[in-house]
Amino acid sequence: MKTIYQLAHEAMNVEIKRYLDLLNLSNGLENIREEYLSEPDTAKLFAAGIGAEWLENESDFTKQLIAERQRKSAVPFDVEQAVTVGVYNQIRPYAATLFDEAEKLTNSFTTFDANTLHQTPLLLPVFQNLLTLNKAQLKNKVGAVSDTGFSKPSAKRLAVLLKSTIKPQQISKSQILQRLEITMEGIVRDLVGRILFEEVVANALSNQGVEYKRENEYSSLAGVVYDFRADFVIPEPSNPIAFIEVRKSSSRHASLYAKDEMFSAINWKGHHKRLIGVIIVGGDWTQATLRVMARVFDYVVPLNKCTELAKILKSALAGDETVLKWLIELSIQPSEKFAQKNL
Repeated sequence: MKTIYQLAHEAMNVEIKRYLDLLNLSNGLENIREEYLSEPDTAKLFAAGIGAEWLENESDFTKQLIAERQRKSAVPFDVEQAVTVGVYNQIRPYAATLFDEAEKLTNSFTTFDANTLHQTPLLLPVFQNLLTLNKAQLKNKVGAVSDTGFSKPSAKRLAVLLKSTIKPQQISKSQILQRLEITMEGIVRDLVGRILFEEVVANALSNQGVEYKRENEYSSLAGVVYDFRADFVIPEPSNPIAFIEVRKSSSRHASLYAKDEMFSAINWKGHHKRLIGVIIVGGDWTQATLRVMARVFDYVVPLNKCTELAKILKSALAGDETVLKWLIELSIQPSEKFAQKNL
């Protein structure tokens, strides 16, 4: 068996490939045909992306989907919603399976054996939700634990805590699965931010023949203050033309993320005088924050504009200097009048 995260990760990769295949077949979803939606999972993905109700038993459902897409052509296709619907369809039944397995191994939650807990760490999300504790609270009570594994002493403390806390007659499977929904939402949000958006960007760059290296493919991009890696560097870090940062945010965290991203851009663009800075945004960024970032980044674009962006970067690689918006002058020099004795 797998952890919920492992299964969600696998499902996310499958759904991303499904989306990218549809994207490439249909010229960026501009030319959707019925045969492209003949596979039910692809049709479900497309329906979710356009905000249509899934009607599996309708004989002409693909025609209805295409008509609905045309009717709402001004509404952007929701990539995140499209891809994650298939992920949730995988992990929700699996969470129920984990509950059933935990119930079986503990004799309907009446017997908690430390060795059994130690040998089945992937059931930890079920037990954690039975205890109604968050990760920090659980760690304070039993030590460091994870659904990928934990120590025998932690397992013993967990067994004691479960024995003293759990009242089997009060356990409701539906309530536990509802709590696990919050866990699953957190996992999917993490995967969207780490995997989905970057794969869409990589696909757009590759389709335009733009050479790039991803964060895990190079050591660092030099900066004025310090060297570290961008999500993408084009074409390579020793002679960069552009860098791309991909960020999903909420209105609650937008200001904090923007400050961090703008410092990164200033750091890199200050060192590489004609470096193009790009940030691709998803989620609920505030308009004020986006406007401020546009004073540092050359391009601040949404995920659905990746193809247009890739064309711009392709022209930059071909020598077009008109696509560079901002030049940043930044240097750090020691003061000639500084005296060590002042310390």
